[in-house]
Amino acid sequence: MSESVLKPESWVDQYADYLYNYALVRVSEPEIAKDLVQETFFAGLKSAVNFKGNATERTWLIAILKRKVIDHYRKINSKKGKAEVRMQYKSSYDNEGEWLEEQVADPDSLEENDAIENEELGLAIQECISKLPKKQSRVFTMKTIEGLETETICNELGINPSNLWVMIHRARAALMGCLNENWFRS
Repeated sequence: MSESVLKPESWVDQYADYLYNYALVRVSEPEIAKDLVQETFFAGLKSAVNFKGNATERTWLIAILKRKVIDHYRKINSKKGKAEVRMQYKSSYDNEGEWLEEQVADPDSLEENDAIENEELGLAIQECISKLPKKQSRVFTMKTIEGLETETICNELGINPSNLWVMIHRARAALMGCLNENWFRS
């Protein structure tokens, strides 16, 4: 590189549009894309002392933005909230699935209908999973149900971590829509 000095005062003018478009393609929500670009600039300022000049400013900022996008998907996918449901995959009580959904009967409840409701919900979830596109279904099953590591799934399916998290996000959204349509109806 001819110059290894960062010029943060020019980042917004030189790179904001490019970074915004890059982020928007990956998150599909303008406000989130703007936030990710701002976070990228902030992280760049905080870590400017680590800039070695082995890449251009733009390449370095894109690398930071890529991590911000991945972190965004990890964050939304780690909030095991409304899109996630507790399912019983094994007969042993101690080995039940790891999901919990507010709208599902409490598996520890002493009420008679809970086991029936959980079993019916499990069948509804399996039905919804079967309606997902094949690769989405496979990624979702491997990560969420089988508990495989991201790296293992990516290697097996020939995808990158960003693709994996996007597929999981889309699968969860589709599953929640399917469950809302077929299970959680009032």
